[in-house]
Amino acid sequence: MRRALTAVGAPVVRAATPVVRVVTTTGWLVLAAAVVLLVVGATLSWSELLAIGFTAVGALVAAIVTILGRTSFRVEVTLSPTRVVVGERAIGRVDITNVGSRRTSATRLELPVGEGLAVFAIPGLAPESSTDELFAVPTHRRAVIDAGPAVTVRGDQLGLFRRTVSWTDPIELFVHPVTTRLQPSAAGLVRDLEGQTTQKITNSDIAFHALREYVVGDDVRHVHWRSSARTGQLMVRQFEETRRSQLTILHTADERYYTSSEEFELAVSVTASVATQVIREATAIDVVTEDRRLRTHTAGALLDDSCRIDVVRGATGSPRDFARDATAMLPVPSVAVIVAGSRMTATDFRAIEKFFPAETRVIALRIAAGENPQVKIAGGLQIFTVGTLRDLPRVLSRAS
Repeated sequence: MRRALTAVGAPVVRAATPVVRVVTTTGWLVLAAAVVLLVVGATLSWSELLAIGFTAVGALVAAIVTILGRTSFRVEVTLSPTRVVVGERAIGRVDITNVGSRRTSATRLELPVGEGLAVFAIPGLAPESSTDELFAVPTHRRAVIDAGPAVTVRGDQLGLFRRTVSWTDPIELFVHPVTTRLQPSAAGLVRDLEGQTTQKITNSDIAFHALREYVVGDDVRHVHWRSSARTGQLMVRQFEETRRSQLTILHTADERYYTSSEEFELAVSVTASVATQVIREATAIDVVTEDRRLRTHTAGALLDDSCRIDVVRGATGSPRDFARDATAMLPVPSVAVIVAGSRMTATDFRAIEKFFPAETRVIALRIAAGENPQVKIAGGLQIFTVGTLRDLPRVLSRAS
């Protein structure tokens, strides 16, 4: 029985849904009032109530007529450019073309733009004719702004019915953080470690360390034949592992470590500036926050993803937990850069430093909006204070 009801009811629900959606809250109230007035008026033979009820029904019928009919539009939404820096100008354009065979009536078009709504009055259009409208996109803060979908709206003057048709998918505008161009020497904090040896012994590298006896499974290419002939047994080379350039930026977005949104945005700008310079220097890099790993195959991809860095609220883990979770799937870096707000203490920075092996050089960037640049040594860890983005090149030159 239940299956039979479902089989019958599902098509009815699908057919009724578009009809129900066009009725506004006001429309439902008027409809309910009309029913009550007609029932009570008929029951009590109250002519005034019947008159008001029939008037409400008439208003509903008249309103329905205004939303009937079908329009055929081609709507295109474009943004120019699709990527800007905070504060730069971004202009959007909506092109509407009547692709039907009849003239259209005047229509209202609504276009969500970020948290706002752009509304355009579209005049009646003859077949194959078109019109366009321009709109400005707010770019006063870093964000990924959705423009769309473009929706045409038809309704009555009383607001009883509202019929919408969506014509486009949302498109994105990336508002990149403000960055500063760094000198190539800024990447020196990674390059200076290139080729340095560690204390880790490996069977395959460049820096020769010692000889040992051959064991089954060793690569015969590493057999030292002269020593083998002298000792009468096979001897193979051992090497000290050579450090590869790999930089990891740990950017904490935890609200506990920032005093203001200005400080948070400065931290994002610092991370983006360092990361884009390292990418331009073709050095391997990973950039991670509490909830995302940013793409680093190009500087543009990094900047796009930096638009999506949001404040993390309600976190309870320790700084060491953050470092462990954020780098769980990453290779061990030669250099780790910690970017955090002014509320992260030296003890917190040290806790993250201790998570990495001794071979990893750790640099801490403490973002404190408005403060003078300075360096503090905490247990061997250098903690650099960055007060403005202009300070960053000088700070990194000292770190290198």
